[in-house]
Amino acid sequence: MSTNVETIQTPTTEIRHRLAVATGAALLVAGLLLVAVVLPAEYALDPLGTGAKLGLLDLGLTGKRVDALEADAAKGTSAGSGVLLAPQDGAFQQESITFELKPREGIEYKYRLEKGENLLYTWTASAPMNTEFHAEPDGGPRGYAQTYEKKDGMTRASGTLTAPFSGIHGWYWENTTSQPQTVTLATAGYYNLSHEFRTGQPVKNKNFK
Repeated sequence: MSTNVETIQTPTTEIRHRLAVATGAALLVAGLLLVAVVLPAEYALDPLGTGAKLGLLDLGLTGKRVDALEADAAKGTSAGSGVLLAPQDGAFQQESITFELKPREGIEYKYRLEKGENLLYTWTASAPMNTEFHAEPDGGPRGYAQTYEKKDGMTRASGTLTAPFSGIHGWYWENTTSQPQTVTLATAGYYNLSHEFRTGQPVKNKNFK
């Protein structure tokens, strides 16, 4: 009777052992696939370095960028948050203008912008200039200006400004050489006024309406 019991139990034990080994091997393979393939492709995590070798890490990074863009878009389009669309009453303006600066002369040129309006710009100079990109807010103390950028020896700059407040926004250029020089400025935006300031001269105002 005991012999029969052992005969029956031995195959059962072997089957259980084989199932345990097979299950363990399957879990091991699944774990390796998770770390080597899924994490790099889905989450941009590459602890083994296999994702970079197989080109999967780029997929994960791209996915992260897309998720971030979608999250930003969702925030921008939710009620009362962000501004993706800013309708304007006035016409879109463009200007290209060249200023002549005498030796050691400085000039300021600023645009009237309302809070949140954008200004696209690029400028070049015929010689290195001392420059300051700044703004004077409406209602600010007399003589107060907020500086965005201040550098010496510049010959060019380009960028986009989103006005943090309503006021006049623009540049100061100083010709530090002993020869006449020029600055050429090109801009685009929804500004309606510009102001040119030179020491000892009346302010020149330009209306774009």
